[in-house]
Amino acid sequence: MLVPRAAASAARLLHRPRASAQLRVLEPTIVAGRGRLIAGVLGGVAGVVVIGLLVWALAPRPDGGGGSALAPAAPTPASSWVPPAAEPPRAATPGPLGIGGLADPVWVADTAQKTGIPARALAAYAGAALNLAQVKPQCGMSWNLLAGIGRVESDHGRHGGSSIGADGTATPPIYGPSLDGDGVALVKDSDGGAIDGDATGDRAVGPMQMIPEAWRNWHIDGNADGKEDPQNVEDSALAAARYLCRASTALDTEQGWRAAVTAYNDATTYIDAVARAADAYRTAADD
Repeated sequence: MLVPRAAASAARLLHRPRASAQLRVLEPTIVAGRGRLIAGVLGGVAGVVVIGLLVWALAPRPDGGGGSALAPAAPTPASSWVPPAAEPPRAATPGPLGIGGLADPVWVADTAQKTGIPARALAAYAGAALNLAQVKPQCGMSWNLLAGIGRVESDHGRHGGSSIGADGTATPPIYGPSLDGDGVALVKDSDGGAIDGDATGDRAVGPMQMIPEAWRNWHIDGNADGKEDPQNVEDSALAAARYLCRASTALDTEQGWRAAVTAYNDATTYIDAVARAADAYRTAADD
């Protein structure tokens, strides 16, 4: 079901992750149609960005792949935030998958079974959280927050018939509709189609749905294969985690958690959807 919401919010200014005095504005764009949610960076230094928002309330997957428990027909009120789930145990010997090999594989398999999250995606969320716990422990990043966002953004890389392969890459690639200003935000082409395959306008890409400008700001090689690919779940999950930890800190508190998710997408219905999913995953993992 699509729930309309008009948004007129002050731009949030964040430093780019690489050395630069330039500021960028991150605002969400959620588009109608099949129901794809897009989080993207719109260039700018200051001002107000006005975007019409349509928020996708995820329907249950017919195969029960983690969806029915997270998107009931009449959902209970969402929590205002979700505490972090217990940190995943680290693998005794990290695997060859970059961050995807950081979490204990037995925990990954067991938690994937409990939550319905595909194991490859869960390993990426857990690995990104473990990585941030080392490099930026004050952030308080959690795997269940990333999983909540991944669920709402692309159903963990399964949206539109895609799936996450053994190498962590979504196949077929996930692309959002062209942001041409026709019922959606206008985002002019910024990459010549190099990232999103469209030289006429920008589209969001990958499991965490970043537009090319966002990916250029937060790109990283999460699976250590020598490539930075927004269609790869390790790369995109770690990029999203780094962005969230730049947007806020102390994500293990209500204020920090809400500030981070709001920076990703400030629609109340979006924040509620992420909270429901993140809470359901935390509860299932603890069972």
